[in-house]
Amino acid sequence: MSERKLRVLSIAHTAVSRSAGRLRYHPFKSYADLDVHLVVPQRFRQFGRTLEADPGDDEGITVHVLPIILDSAGPMTWYLHIYPGLSKLISALKPDVIHLWEEPWSAVASQACLLKKHAALVLEVDQNILKRLPPPFEFMRRKVLQHCDHILSRSSDATAVIRANGYTGPVSPIGYGVDQETFHPVEASEPRIVGAPLALGYVGRLVEEKGIQDALDAMVRMGHPAMLHIIGEGPYEPAIRSQIDRLGLGERVSIRGWDKPAAVADFMRGLDALLLLTHTTPAVKEQFGRVIIEAQNCGTPVIGADSGAIPDVVGEGGWIIPQHDPAALAELVDRLAEDRAEIDTKRKLAMENVQARFTYGAIAEQLATAWKAAYIARDIKRGAI
Repeated sequence: MSERKLRVLSIAHTAVSRSAGRLRYHPFKSYADLDVHLVVPQRFRQFGRTLEADPGDDEGITVHVLPIILDSAGPMTWYLHIYPGLSKLISALKPDVIHLWEEPWSAVASQACLLKKHAALVLEVDQNILKRLPPPFEFMRRKVLQHCDHILSRSSDATAVIRANGYTGPVSPIGYGVDQETFHPVEASEPRIVGAPLALGYVGRLVEEKGIQDALDAMVRMGHPAMLHIIGEGPYEPAIRSQIDRLGLGERVSIRGWDKPAAVADFMRGLDALLLLTHTTPAVKEQFGRVIIEAQNCGTPVIGADSGAIPDVVGEGGWIIPQHDPAALAELVDRLAEDRAEIDTKRKLAMENVQARFTYGAIAEQLATAWKAAYIARDIKRGAI
């Protein structure tokens, strides 16, 4: 590779917010060998909300806030959007690498593939269930994968999906990062009360496949009564409340709606363990579980089900139990109630897990390594080096 900076154009609808998806790009201000440009939508609709892009004056990268069309249409939701101004931008920048934080069957991935010219193409994938897509998305996915030079994969299941769809090139793992300014441990203002019930928690959508019903069933089996605190909203909330009433758990379970990230971090710090008991279904398999690393960086270990990426993300910073198994959860919680030193050990391992794998610095390094490898491989193919 020459002495000039490697110019990378990254396209990511998830980076509209400076306080969320854009955070992982900020470490590039210390990379003297990279010239990173980021394309985000001017306005984006997702999960019923309209998001306006934050200004593009981030330090260390150049942010291009561009209008999009087809931001939400039909069952494919936001995967149909494209950037009318992308061709002009690519012609002006002449990037060495184009990176998409988008699935290969998205319209913007096909758009970038058509416009990339001699740039290496890097994709970042999450989809971890192999399913046949309706026309023309199956064709779009295979075409994009044929022209891709490197894949960044969120899990081994996601890697299996792209392999099954014909991709034969190099794959590197990539995680999500933690906002360490928000999610971090603090010194307890007062020690935990000896003999107090364990505090378990859940943060996320209230939907059936998240397995909250298993936690409630486990609570009536426990020999050491625990408390369960829930933050979230969703269509399964009435069923959860009905189950709480039916099992007589009204004094041991609390539910409150979504809150600001700082309040969620405070909530997590007050728990002995966070729960993520996702059920794998034909349509759902946990792709990552960002709440796992947020809780772990607060010093809270995680009890997770063996669904999708959960065991790998939890690592040594928690415990894994079978799906659909309230008895196993009850047995584990009773054991922890009798040996709280095990929780303290897992707290330390949880924080070490994040520091080793899921800081924004670690994610930036994973991105940079893949970009450089793709560029070198593309130049070798072209006979340029």
